Amino acid sequence: MTQDAWLTAEVAGPKKASLITKPEIADAMIRRAKRPVFIVGSIAAEIDLEEKKLIDYVIAMAKRCKIQVVATGNTNNEFLKRGFTPDAVMPAVDIGNRLTDHTWQGVDGKGPHDLAIFAGLPYQMAWTILSGLKNFAPNLKTISLDNVYQPNASWSFSNISIKTWIMNLEAILGNREG
Repeated sequence: MTQDAWLTAEVAGPKKASLITKPEIADAMIRRAKRPVFIVGSIAAEIDLEEKKLIDYVIAMAKRCKIQVVATGNTNNEFLKRGFTPDAVMPAVDIGNRLTDHTWQGVDGKGPHDLAIFAGLPYQMAWTILSGLKNFAPNLKTISLDNVYQPNASWSFSNISIKTWIMNLEAILGNREG
């Protein structure tokens, strides 16, 4: 199955994201990761998903899956309003650059991250950062949890409706309960 980019401005090249056709795929990748990190953009607090915002799903997933969180932009304030303290606050481009550095020991200084999960960044910014990671961080796997296809990620949802997106996020969280 293939998917076209949500916005077409550049061609992603021959290596494109594998589609997350079932939420169990993302869940399995998160389970296998030894040092995952969440990169959360400013629009995570703006995206309405019925009764919740995307940032609320990120917080629940980070807590249940024990994922370190990097807040970008003004997202830190939104995390703090919800009683959640991210592990780091830095510009999105900075964390993208650090993830390409094989000597960087991660957000907590305990070793490099093996999985970076992106959510809530502006599409073009995520596209650019993921392109850099695809080309300059060969040992890092990336997942885009946004509802639009990100061809530069290792794994991405296809262009899906809000309803389908909510069902997928709920399923990932549901797979972690108990």
